Amino acid sequence: MRKALRWLLALTVFIGTLSTAGAATAAQSEPTDIKDRLLSIPGMSLVQEKPYPGYRYFVLNYTQPVDHRHPDRGTFQQRITVLHKDVSRPTVFYTSGYNVSTNPSRREPTQIVDGNQVSLEYRFFTPSRPDPADWSKLDIWQAASDQHRVYEALKPVYSANWLATGGSKGGMTATYYERFYPRDMDGVVAYVAPNDVVNDEDSAYDRFFAKVGTKECRDRLNAVQREALVRREPLEAKYAKFAADGGYTFDTIGGLDKAYEAVVLDYVWGFWQYSLLKDCDSVPANAATATDDEIWNSVDTISGFSAYTDQGLEQYTPYYYQAGTQLGAPTIHFPYIEGKLIRYGYQPPRNFVPRSIPMRFQPGAMRNVDTWVRHHAHHMLFVYGQNDPWGSERFRLGKGARDSYVFTAPGLNHGANVAGLVPEEKALATARILEWAGVASTAVEKDPSAAKPLARYDAKLDARGVEREPALRP
Repeated sequence: MRKALRWLLALTVFIGTLSTAGAATAAQSEPTDIKDRLLSIPGMSLVQEKPYPGYRYFVLNYTQPVDHRHPDRGTFQQRITVLHKDVSRPTVFYTSGYNVSTNPSRREPTQIVDGNQVSLEYRFFTPSRPDPADWSKLDIWQAASDQHRVYEALKPVYSANWLATGGSKGGMTATYYERFYPRDMDGVVAYVAPNDVVNDEDSAYDRFFAKVGTKECRDRLNAVQREALVRREPLEAKYAKFAADGGYTFDTIGGLDKAYEAVVLDYVWGFWQYSLLKDCDSVPANAATATDDEIWNSVDTISGFSAYTDQGLEQYTPYYYQAGTQLGAPTIHFPYIEGKLIRYGYQPPRNFVPRSIPMRFQPGAMRNVDTWVRHHAHHMLFVYGQNDPWGSERFRLGKGARDSYVFTAPGLNHGANVAGLVPEEKALATARILEWAGVASTAVEKDPSAAKPLARYDAKLDARGVEREPALRP
């Protein structure tokens, strides 16, 4: 018996020694440098590393399936960037809903929680586009699944809490991601996210434009827009020269005349989306007596005459495809412009996508997301600008929502953020973001008014300018 016990003890020690040795070997073989840890992830490859004080910044490619339902049917390379601070800090998952910037930047929640930031390029925005491109695989579920796979790949490296964020189409994207993968993120901060539940009912926009700002400013803008249509012939001649000089063409939209009217009809919307009430001083005070150049320059500055050229539309084909298949697009009226001056009105997304790409609208897609948010939102914060047209149709919370909020920044436009909220809401929003990220202090937990961003403002990293997209795009 004593022999048997001695043998058993020896065996236990031997196994323990093997386990310790195995753990030591594993620890020695696991990379410690963050770049090596990222590149050890299957499917991850380095494009470049850029220096920034206090961080490591990487531009990467990640292999994604074209179709997440059938991952064996081809892959593509999707760009991501990682602004690395420390694996022990929370991570903010950001997307603009368009291309990804390859320069270091820090979104507002990243500054608030003093964390890492992972930024993702939206599928089908070049170069993150499958070749050949099967456009039927560009939808909100596939894009959310892209985010889910990136999160699953990076979570073992960044094991602290994660927040999803984005502005405009990026805010929509963060919301759709939460709807389809509600267990991934610890919180969502969605900025100025449109929510077009019923695509054919857009009266909220007409009500917005009837009241936004001041009557004086509205009258100035409306008069310039109308005058640009009154002077269609001479200004279109100027447009033709502009196109010839710049090598612009109009095959997708169907001609210069359609493009001209589209630019002009974007004028008032574009002003309120990107400008503030004080900027009305830059709008011609008397459109009727303004020169052709003054009308042209005002419209070009706000709307951009290159926006509806083939060259201007090409980069944004994925957005217009989604607007015409799932997201919806606004239609507004112009009661101050005689009907005879408007030939086409707000044109549908179909007019901005090459005819070789088939499109079919899915009216239930946004209703599905809206219903889910109303009944299941948890740890979600929506921030809107008072003078932003896109906020006319917004996300709203129902009785099923928990620890979620919708705030409006007074006087702000499409660049509205937490910093622009009234003091009480700013403090509450900041406190909730810190709590969701797992970094709220005891003082903040007891008193939200004590909440402040944990990282100091960096003028280069934290630029708060509006994420401007030319033409009528969120």
